[in-house]
Amino acid sequence: MKNKVSVLFMLTGILFATCLLLSNILASKIMMIGPWSAPAGVLIFPLAYIINDVLVEVWGYQKTRLIIWAGFGVNVLAVLFFTLAISVTAAPFWQNQEAFATVLGSTPRIVAASMLAYLLGSFLNAFVMSKFKVLTKGKGFSIRAIVSTLVGEGADSMIFITIAFAGVFPIKVILGMIVTQAIIKTVYEIAVLPLTIWTVKRVKKIEGIDTFDYAVSYNPFRLKQIENAK
Repeated sequence: MKNKVSVLFMLTGILFATCLLLSNILASKIMMIGPWSAPAGVLIFPLAYIINDVLVEVWGYQKTRLIIWAGFGVNVLAVLFFTLAISVTAAPFWQNQEAFATVLGSTPRIVAASMLAYLLGSFLNAFVMSKFKVLTKGKGFSIRAIVSTLVGEGADSMIFITIAFAGVFPIKVILGMIVTQAIIKTVYEIAVLPLTIWTVKRVKKIEGIDTFDYAVSYNPFRLKQIENAK
């Protein structure tokens, strides 16, 4: 019997990768939120973690792991082609090379910080969601979603901002950016929680599944599927 690929699962994965790609582009701008500064990527990046919650809750950790790596691959590909587009000679009548390079030409340090933070944060978020669901026997989705976001987004913000901006901005500014990101992302999660809960229930009903990760490997590098997770 051939494994069927859920169209809804594919679309959810595509949306996840899209949010991640857009957040990395937006991160090139530092914006002000009241007295605090933060990368503009926080406008959309929390949505990727909400989608991560939906993926784990409906399809489980092992399929979410595939999507996390797919998102990583999409962004590596984007960085490679952004670099190529910047490096080729611009037409003599085109005057926007500097602006183009500024927006899309992230330094190797920024890229490394972003990729490392993304992988660790996403896998921590998925791990907490998966483990807590088994421990609570599927109850308390709201608490699981908020706690997993605090852990995943907190690690992501701390790693990205520290690696990307240490030595560039004063320590006070860096700490402010980390705290601001953590607060924004957590508030974002709580604010849209009713929509997240509705989405999870709807997707479970459409897919006819509710996965519990009783027998999975949490090794992020193990991509082989384990069929007895239910």
